Amino acid sequence: MSKNANIREEARAVTARPPAVILCEPQLGENIGTAARAMANFGLSDLRIVNPRDGWPSEKARAAASGADHVIDRVQVFDSVEAAVADLQFVFATTARSREVSKPVRGPDEAAAKSVELGEKGSATGYLFGRERWGLNNEEIALTDEIVTLPVDPDFASLNIAQAVLVCAYEWRRTATTGALPFLLSEEVHPPAKKDDIVRFFEHLEGALDAATFFRPPERRPHMVRTLRNIFQKAELTDQEVRSLRGVIAALEKRETRPRKKRGGNSGEQ
Repeated sequence: MSKNANIREEARAVTARPPAVILCEPQLGENIGTAARAMANFGLSDLRIVNPRDGWPSEKARAAASGADHVIDRVQVFDSVEAAVADLQFVFATTARSREVSKPVRGPDEAAAKSVELGEKGSATGYLFGRERWGLNNEEIALTDEIVTLPVDPDFASLNIAQAVLVCAYEWRRTATTGALPFLLSEEVHPPAKKDDIVRFFEHLEGALDAATFFRPPERRPHMVRTLRNIFQKAELTDQEVRSLRGVIAALEKRETRPRKKRGGNSGEQ
């Protein structure tokens, strides 16, 4: 085998599960196509689109993809960010701006290291990219685990979606093919929970808190919900932990009707 052939084989030797790329309400088919091309350059193929403005399929997207048809053909379209990330277990929000939402902030190299480490264990990860004109809102960022910020010049911080995808995809591929992980996650007995299970946990918790009239005054509810969700997102919950927390909530919901355990076998209270 030639030296060049060996290099090509080594470049293909990626064992980590590749991340998904989620585009939130993209406006232009051309941007979707160039993002797909950037993904294909670095071995990514799971492209998800939330409410594309001009609908789907898009011939402009296919033309701009410049041959990355295998990415375009597999595109999944969703009505909401929640649905698009439901089966994922760890999601990065990409933004160049500071936010009210308090989350760990990583550079693209650190995010790639975490994605590769999780991917080596078979966990499903993803990168969420915002709208061309104003990015992601706080509710969407609250669904994610960490923020990825690219080290752009603050005097000209605006990036085209495809450029942002290219940087993240490049860092992921570079890390996945060299095995150079800046940090390693601790060994986990249970995999990270899927986003769909976490959202169901949030809804269960918030419903129980509604019943207990926790959210006061009512107009503060959206802010309080975001705060609670961010607290639990930081914990990087496993599937087992989500099940345990839902069991805790269920027990609290029934706390007034559960029989008290009697001591000593007598029928009366001791």
